[in-house]
Order: sequence, then C-alpha cells, then structure tokens
Amino acid sequence: MSNTALVTGASAGIGQEFARYHAEKGGDLIITARREEALNALKAELEKEHGVKVHVFAQNLASAEHAQALYDRIRKAGLSVDVLINNAGFGGQGKHIERPLEDELAMIDLNVSALVTLTHLVARDMVDAGDGKILNVASTAGFMPGPNQAVYFATKAFVKSYSDALAQELDGTGVSVTVLAPGYVETEFADRSGRTGTKLVSGGGKTARSVAKHGYDAMRRKELVTVNEPLLGFMVNWVVPLLPRKMMLKMIERMQAK
Repeated sequence: MSNTALVTGASAGIGQEFARYHAEKGGDLIITARREEALNALKAELEKEHGVKVHVFAQNLASAEHAQALYDRIRKAGLSVDVLINNAGFGGQGKHIERPLEDELAMIDLNVSALVTLTHLVARDMVDAGDGKILNVASTAGFMPGPNQAVYFATKAFVKSYSDALAQELDGTGVSVTVLAPGYVETEFADRSGRTGTKLVSGGGKTARSVAKHGYDAMRRKELVTVNEPLLGFMVNWVVPLLPRKMMLKMIERMQAK
C-alpha cells in the first residue's frame, strides 16, 4: 500500500525531522523547499539509511500560484500524496506598521494561501481515494493575538481554525486533519523571524525532532489539535482564554519585545 508523504519546508528544522521520521517508518517522500542543495542532501541520507524513495521538488511556495505549480509538478511526475505535512512558514518580529508591508503580505501568502491551496488540491485527491492524512503545522501562537508579531500569530490562528473546520467537513471520508501547535522550538526559525533576544525564547525550547515526532504520532492517531508540551497546552486552552483581554495582550507584548 502506498505511503508517500509530501513535506513542505523540508530543508531544515521541523520539516527535515518530519521527513526523517516518516522515512524511518518505511514511507516514501516528496520533499520541497527553496534550497535544492539541502533537499538533495536529505534525499541521499534517507535513501541510503532507510531504503525509501525520496522525490525532490525545489519550489518557492510564496503564493497560491506557486503551490498550484508544485501540485501540478507532482501530478505530472505520476506521484500521489497519502500524507500531507504543511510545515513551511515564517514569522517576523516587530510592530506591524514598522515592518515592511511586503514582508507581512509574504507571510500571509506562505503561511495561509499556499497552505490552503495545497490542502484543497491534495485533500480532493485523498477523498477520491478514500484515505489520507493531513498535518498542518500551526503554533501555540494561534490561540491568542500577538503584539509584536501581529501577522504571524494571526496566520497561525487561521491555520488552526481552518483545519478544525476542514476536519469536520471531511469526517467520514477516510481523510483526517490534525493541527500541530508547538511552543518555541530550537531551530533557525528564531533567528529568521527576529525572535532572538526576546523573553519568549530566553528559556530555550524543544528540539525539532521531538516536536516532529509528537505531531506525526498525533496525526497517525487522527487527533484534532495537539500541543507538544502538556503544561503549555493546558495554559493556552484553559488559562489564557480566562485572562482579562488587556492583561493578556500586555503580557504577550512583553514576551515578544526585545
């Protein structure tokens, strides 16, 4: 039985670990990111160590059109996707009106538009096949507004809401949708998103490997939403919603400030 996973943002961090974990379980892979050299290195590693087939599609997922292009390339190659892991995304620290508008819109394009496009296209194929699993990587940021990262937090709230609704719509089709909402993870993401030097990251985070394993296993169990840290999960689900709104906003603003 086919068990091919499409992993976006697979050149580093959590995406790379998703690919490794799936390969360890004997699954073939379609890996995509912008950095083709890194993808080819990962392909060589996984094929050598696990005897799986890894297909590399270097692709910038900067828009819905780019996501459509990736899907078209995959179909043209005669490949089908049994597991979709939407991991690609980026953030950006700073006050919204002080950040370049093009950066904020690019974040929406990748974190939201590309994810929705790939999910829509692949989920239709999965429903036709009567089987499939989708894992969308959100964040605990999606449970609250985020002053100093207003757009990033908003995109992750969208991913969580969208995925929850889609999971219900697909109930009974054989296709499941899971949201992974991790806390801070030790990857290059902190540097790229400008989080280095904030209180949020000062205490360190979980490893990309542990987060990928947690999310992947939850997907296999067909869980709806999963947070990789139990205490953090309790906080965002039961404590944060009860805090006075202004108090919560000020608290998050301080955590995101340098």
